[in-house]
Amino acid sequence: MGIFSKFVAKLMGQSTADLLDWKVLEEELLAADLGPKLTAEILKSAQGLKGDDALSSLTQILNSHLSTKPRALSDVSPVGVILVVGVNGTGKTTSVAKLASLLKSSGSSVMLAAADTFRAAAVDQLQTWGARIGVPVISGKDGAEPAAVAFDAAVAAKESQVKFLIIDTAGRLHNKSDLMAELGKVGRVVEKTLPIIEVLLVIDATTGQNGIAQAKIFAEAVDVTGLIVTKLDGSARGGVALAIESSLDIPIKFIGSGEGERDFAVFNPSEYLSGLIND
Repeated sequence: MGIFSKFVAKLMGQSTADLLDWKVLEEELLAADLGPKLTAEILKSAQGLKGDDALSSLTQILNSHLSTKPRALSDVSPVGVILVVGVNGTGKTTSVAKLASLLKSSGSSVMLAAADTFRAAAVDQLQTWGARIGVPVISGKDGAEPAAVAFDAAVAAKESQVKFLIIDTAGRLHNKSDLMAELGKVGRVVEKTLPIIEVLLVIDATTGQNGIAQAKIFAEAVDVTGLIVTKLDGSARGGVALAIESSLDIPIKFIGSGEGERDFAVFNPSEYLSGLIND
């Protein structure tokens, strides 16, 4: 990413930056999807940067805009449910499968629920993933109610005593009322059987500020506990992750960087900031 690398390089050995440098930095921050509000805040904080202290000071400034909430998944005993929400097209269903694969590889038992029943392709996609990674998938008949599938999955997970049940929820976003009603119903039927320990929202990093707008709608509708940011690769638009955390104070817990099963990882804030500054 390296949004700040040229700027920091110019400052090294100098007492301050000139007006042109600040203008270039502002343009780079906006192009990196940090948004006008966060860009203005960072530029204001960075006015005092000088010479050899620029790197450490800039790191502290950026770090202050990240969420301080826990990034690890909540403790589970004996079975915990993870609801995965998000707009269709963000990589939601694929992220559900990749999260299951990551948890399984760390030694946890996992079950999936294909509750995005309004999109038949999502059910088929999750079943294909489940067969590939060796994780059971609970699904219903064509057109089944999402809440009914979620309930059946909760009962099956409790009986099987898996550690995690990950539910892929419907990704339609017509308006906030529909969203609240649909996700609320799923949550209520699940919690009759098992506790929901996480609600993870999937956001596509390439949608930039539009992704932040989506996140605000979901955060108003449900108690989002963490984010999965997809397509967060080495592109110059990677600053959107910082913008999301600064705007919503919701921690990014996982990132997806490609289409492969292993292109998914726990979000590391230190590595991310280092990439923004140095790469």
